[in-house]
Amino acid sequence: MKIESGQNEMSFSRPKEDTLLVRLAGDWRIGGRFPSADDVQKQIDSGPRIQRVVFSTDGLTDWGSGLLTFLIKVIHQCRQEKIIVEKTGLPEGAVKLIKLASAVPVKKTSQRGEISEPFLSRIGRNAIALTHSVAEGLDFIGEAIVALMRLLKGKARFRRSDFTLTIQQCGVQALPIVSLISLLVGLILAFVGAVQLMMFGAQIYVASLVGIAMVRVMGAIMTGIIMAGRTGAAFAAQLGTMQVNEEIDALKTLGISPMEFLVLPRMLALTLMMPLLCLYADLMGILGGLIVGVGMLDLSAVEYFNQTKASVTLNHFWIGLFHSAVFGVLVALAGCLRGLQCGRSASAVGDAATSAVVTGIVSIIVATAIITIICNVLGV
Repeated sequence: MKIESGQNEMSFSRPKEDTLLVRLAGDWRIGGRFPSADDVQKQIDSGPRIQRVVFSTDGLTDWGSGLLTFLIKVIHQCRQEKIIVEKTGLPEGAVKLIKLASAVPVKKTSQRGEISEPFLSRIGRNAIALTHSVAEGLDFIGEAIVALMRLLKGKARFRRSDFTLTIQQCGVQALPIVSLISLLVGLILAFVGAVQLMMFGAQIYVASLVGIAMVRVMGAIMTGIIMAGRTGAAFAAQLGTMQVNEEIDALKTLGISPMEFLVLPRMLALTLMMPLLCLYADLMGILGGLIVGVGMLDLSAVEYFNQTKASVTLNHFWIGLFHSAVFGVLVALAGCLRGLQCGRSASAVGDAATSAVVTGIVSIIVATAIITIICNVLGV
């Protein structure tokens, strides 16, 4: 059977009972009229069952994207019928282009009827991913310790201006949000405590409640969470953008360690600023409690101050500072780790920032639990 369409020609024959030979001739460049792929489907449906489709292009004078479009449709139809398509008779260039087009992965969709991944398979895949994530985290911590040792030996290379700028971003520029959150936390603690203590006429102990809670742990925790959402995400976004722009690869090519040049100044700056921010948060939290004590409980500022001074000890003070220093290291490491793990797309930068915040907050909570247990065992 022969089909002609303008300068194009297509004919069919059956060299074997289960084989369909498609002969293509003429000019198959874009702009002309081509035979339809449905004609091939009609030949497949007629007669005995076709198991194989082969092509002959000896009479082909020229071809372009029109031939490729026709062939891709035919191959797709044959694939649905589970028919083997042999491409040996096609032009070499056309075979390469078809292979390249079919190599693009099909986007997965959650359509009904699609077979989902087995439950045990998902558990295994997530367990393997978790193992790799833990290994990468430990490797990153080890590299950070090595960079710190090189700093102590005077061999670490980073710009002092970057360190100063990071201190400013982590310290002074964070004061407004730390002030607001800490003041409100102090107000909330004092109000909740006052509701209960007023039942026993022990309003004065609101000062003890707020003072101990803020100085020992709450000031450090709130500051750590604020810095995780503010500075940790900023670190991840900065390093993630550098990863996307291949700036980190350029540093490695120049023989400069990204751990020393990028991570070390950020980690040092946040570790130094966190205890200072924690002290400031403690003062703002106590001030919030003072507002409730004076305005709601009819306590004088002197009474409140004296009760706070009698309740808060140096042990509470040092424990709070230790919390804050640990949180500073954890938030900096989480932000830098997620930034360096960022992919090569714009959306990956947002994912890295989100992951840095989540990792930082989870690390803060876990570290708080561990330090609290240790302090309880030691009796401090």
